[in-house]
Amino acid sequence: MDHYSIGKDDTDTYSYNIASSIAYHRNMTNKSCRALIFSGDHDLVVPHLGTERWVHSLNLTLERSRWAPWFVHQEVAGYGIKFSHENYSLTFATVKGAGHAAPEYKPEECLAMVERWLAHTPL
Repeated sequence: MDHYSIGKDDTDTYSYNIASSIAYHRNMTNKSCRALIFSGDHDLVVPHLGTERWVHSLNLTLERSRWAPWFVHQEVAGYGIKFSHENYSLTFATVKGAGHAAPEYKPEECLAMVERWLAHTPL
């Protein structure tokens, strides 16, 4: 909604015709699938707190009651939390020290995160 509140009009190449995508994401929670959402904890474009707020708006069940650290080379690489709804699960992870393009800032950590998620192992 930011572009509406600051009076941004459509451009020649882009039309602001979707006020929010939350309804589309809520619809995905009724599917049998898994999702991985991650944010660099130094992201000033889309801060992880905003992403966390968006994830909580999906009204999923919290599987773990607290954020858990995940490690690469025995060092904290970020923190993760997991949500679910029926056959849908969402893992939300932060990447420590990463900015908006987390894999650009922390490629080894992001690769480890994705490999673990694909292998169904905890971050």
